[in-house]
Amino acid sequence: MIKRLSTVGNSLALIIERPILELLAITKETELEIRTDGEALIIRPARFTKRQRVRASAKRMIEAHDETLRKLAK
Repeated sequence: MIKRLSTVGNSLALIIERPILELLAITKETELEIRTDGEALIIRPARFTKRQRVRASAKRMIEAHDETLRKLAK
């Protein structure tokens, strides 16, 4: 499949068709790992270990409740 990039503001975007998204179980909320081997872009759903998921969840919770946690710590 050959694609062209689309302009989005000052950036470029690659449109991925629904059948490919469904095949890879990618949704709007899916984090993607983007890397290169020096010749090609490699884009795939980010797969995290349980430890990484727990850390990310804790980080989101701390950011959302920072003020309350600081008050409780006093």
